[in-house]
Amino acid sequence: MEIDKAIRESDDQRLKTKYNNAIYVIRRALALYSIEEVAFSFNGGKDSTVLLHLLRAGWFLHKGEQSCSNGSLNNFPIGTIYFESSCAFPEINSFTYDTAKVYGLQLDIIRSDFKSGLEALLKDKPIRAIFLGVRIGDPTAVGQEQFSPSSPGWPAFMRVNPILDWSYRDVWAFILTCKVPYCSLYDQGYTSIGSIYDTVPNALLCVNNSSSSKEKFKPAYLLSDGRLERAGRAKKFSQQVCGHRPVIANGMDDNDLHRNSMLTASAIAVGDEVLFGTVEDQLGPLLCKKLHSVGWKVKQTAVVQNDVDSVAEEVDRQKSANDMVFIYGGVGPLHSDVTSAGVAKAFGVRLAPDEEFEEYLRHLIGEHCTGDRNEMALLPEGITELLHHEALAVPMIKCQNVIILSASNVAELEKEWKCLIEQLRSSGLSLMEPFTSKSLSTNLSDVEVAQPLSKLCLEFPDLHIGCHRKSRKGPLIIHFDGKDEARIESAIESLGKKFRPGTFS
Repeated sequence: MEIDKAIRESDDQRLKTKYNNAIYVIRRALALYSIEEVAFSFNGGKDSTVLLHLLRAGWFLHKGEQSCSNGSLNNFPIGTIYFESSCAFPEINSFTYDTAKVYGLQLDIIRSDFKSGLEALLKDKPIRAIFLGVRIGDPTAVGQEQFSPSSPGWPAFMRVNPILDWSYRDVWAFILTCKVPYCSLYDQGYTSIGSIYDTVPNALLCVNNSSSSKEKFKPAYLLSDGRLERAGRAKKFSQQVCGHRPVIANGMDDNDLHRNSMLTASAIAVGDEVLFGTVEDQLGPLLCKKLHSVGWKVKQTAVVQNDVDSVAEEVDRQKSANDMVFIYGGVGPLHSDVTSAGVAKAFGVRLAPDEEFEEYLRHLIGEHCTGDRNEMALLPEGITELLHHEALAVPMIKCQNVIILSASNVAELEKEWKCLIEQLRSSGLSLMEPFTSKSLSTNLSDVEVAQPLSKLCLEFPDLHIGCHRKSRKGPLIIHFDGKDEARIESAIESLGKKFRPGTFS
């Protein structure tokens, strides 16, 4: 009862909404399954600590105030599963057993490997659903909903995830608001706790103290940037904290890139306003020039309407036909901003909250995001990589070989492109040899040059040779594009020999 009361009296509207949604999931599960058929997986960490107290409140609300009128702490009827590991921190084990004593948890302790132990437990007990403290962003969260059947190869049970959409901030807001006890490691700078072999205090919480040789750390709830929660995981520390992450390798190493002299790209604009002729697309031509300048061949540009299916169909077509796809327009909180949803559908994944991206948005437009969910932070699940750069307020979004650009004008695209190129270079990937372009002008008619140009294309298949006129009566402009300037000069010389001197300038 004290948990529910603390939340009701809080001024944090976001926390209230998160709490209400989690309680709804819990009460729904308790309505679907009997108390003997549910269990709770507790590991001593902050997320499962939050879930414990949500379950206490949910059970109280489910049974009604009549049957729980005394508000007793020693009245928690949901069986609790604890995996006791020799790799766990002693503080985690101590906190778990202290918590079990204080709140009357009925512990089922697994000391074998978790899967075997769970199989034995489910054979012995009629458990059909297990409450888990999984959050989006956890390695095991991909593909999970609030109710998700167990993975193939595991014993059959329903995974119930009441805090799936909670962020790092939400977890600590709940703990501090409700004043519930938590593991002492969090007061020593640990922000995400794994085993004793892969977890260290988060360096971002380190307090420099010249008078002492021993490092001191601020408590975990003072980490202002929730997207760096796992920076204390030793195996994953170096690159993510420093902000240097692999960018556009597209599955190829440096040698592969050197061997490929031609990479292809396409550009997709999303916007009814372009199709209606209300707005002129200035970003497409500029993007083509930028790609051309770094040696990429643009195979196609397309404009699609603000419709999820239209975006998905075009992305699906282009991503398999090109090394990279750039898509712009339709990014934001409006009803017409469907680009992320279209990309997700093209890859056959759902949109899910990305806590790291949400943190960027919160720092950028925090006072305007008072709801429980920021729709702009919903990104394609399991395939999204954020491309960070100190010059960008929010990172660019990369989904496998599709890059979602947020630029809405030429200046913004120039900035994003510069950051993208810098990331390519800093990550050790080579840019392609740039194209060389030369043009000739002539007053010859199309008929006079048609056959000689056709033969020239056969003679120089590695070059792109094209023509255009600025007006029907104006001079004919012949373009030569390629990676080898000597080959272009040879082609120009070969064409000149087919006509009188002075025909071309």
